[in-house]
Amino acid sequence: MRFAHVLTGDRHLAADLVQDALVRAGLGWRRIQRQDDPEGYLRRTIVNGYLNRRRALRRERLVANLPEQRDTANDARPGGAVLADDEMWWLLATLPRQQRAVLVLRYYLDLSEAQIAEVLGCSAGTVKSNASRALAKLRTGLAKPVASTERGTR
Repeated sequence: MRFAHVLTGDRHLAADLVQDALVRAGLGWRRIQRQDDPEGYLRRTIVNGYLNRRRALRRERLVANLPEQRDTANDARPGGAVLADDEMWWLLATLPRQQRAVLVLRYYLDLSEAQIAEVLGCSAGTVKSNASRALAKLRTGLAKPVASTERGTR
């Protein structure tokens, strides 16, 4: 624990790294024990965990101002309201898996109904009914405003 604390300068991060190292050591204890240096293994695991964390944090950039939003004039709903990408992702997430798969295969990959039926292992009629139900559900969702409290988390 002292080694990790000195390495990180943060007692809480050190505790997390030690815990992760001990879990990894517990999973591979027989192999580690045969190497006759379990302490060295733990030290190396702590260092690797710390470096990986530092690399991940280095890629992450905190900024004071949000980036400019893209022009959403083409994302207008009927009636002039603008449809946000997040709202569309949320609406797609509310669909059952098969319906969502049909829409993605049809409108994202541009497959025909026969090709979709082959990919999903069902009949073309099932593809048509799933697409129809999914589009109806999306239209219903687009017709009413969705409150952020209704969404919850993804």
